[in-house]
Amino acid sequence: MSLNRRSFLGSLALGAASAQSSLAIDPIARTRPAHLKLSIAAYSYRQFLQGQKQSMDLFDFASLAADMGLDAIEPTSYYFPADAGMDYFYKLQRHAFLLGLDISGTSVGNNFCVEPGPLREKNLKLVRDWVDRAAAMHAPVIRIFAGNLPKGEEEKVAVERTIDCIKQSVEYAGKKGVILAIENHGGITATPDQLLKLVKAVDSPWFGVNLDTGNFHTDDPYGDLARLAPYAVNVQVKTEIASRGQKKEPADLAKFIDMLRKSRYSGYVVLEYEAPEDPMKAIPEHIKALRKLIG
Repeated sequence: MSLNRRSFLGSLALGAASAQSSLAIDPIARTRPAHLKLSIAAYSYRQFLQGQKQSMDLFDFASLAADMGLDAIEPTSYYFPADAGMDYFYKLQRHAFLLGLDISGTSVGNNFCVEPGPLREKNLKLVRDWVDRAAAMHAPVIRIFAGNLPKGEEEKVAVERTIDCIKQSVEYAGKKGVILAIENHGGITATPDQLLKLVKAVDSPWFGVNLDTGNFHTDDPYGDLARLAPYAVNVQVKTEIASRGQKKEPADLAKFIDMLRKSRYSGYVVLEYEAPEDPMKAIPEHIKALRKLIG
């Protein structure tokens, strides 16, 4: 018998009733208090991992994370060598393990809004390849995108294409023990309703939400993030936030952590630093603040 998200989660006690009633989607059933672990995304050090200013590789990044007392790292797919074979992924996993680090997940820059054809197949293969690589690193989750709405295209069409691509990808990922997590990243995932429409349609225990705290630019970004928190399988924390029509301002990290505790989220809280200050100076301070909040 096939195991879908609704039957898988329906056997457990359900929480977050308000979000469930609004869209009739089962949130992830969590009955125990939140258990939070601290990770950092390689994207936080992007200017040092590529380009003319490159001064470190992913092994250096892991060592830096260990020096800051983190629990895990999130090696973003963009910073692996283009010619990296599976041996590279095994070695990075071993390096992290010996430093006492988990690999909390990875991420891929796919686009599932494209029309059927060679480009779509290329994006499907990209996600499959990274599922294999995530499995090699013992990474439990991959952040994916819905993609970009093609110019002149109706959103309904792009949504249908995205759902079909995610269903194909999730079927493959589940066989490898890897969860796919869709990020709130603008376009057809710019609001909670848009994102949860995808979650409802895919309906798989191997699919959830990658909650990015800096990506809602709505009238009430904190409220919108709280709506999605019960569906999160991974959380990426930004140090800035911006409401609709407003400039970025420092994010209330304590509010984020309290939000996760109330939703009983258990898993990784991944710092993804994008602010303009020097990452080498700013990131350790943000890590200290998050560690104090998480405990």
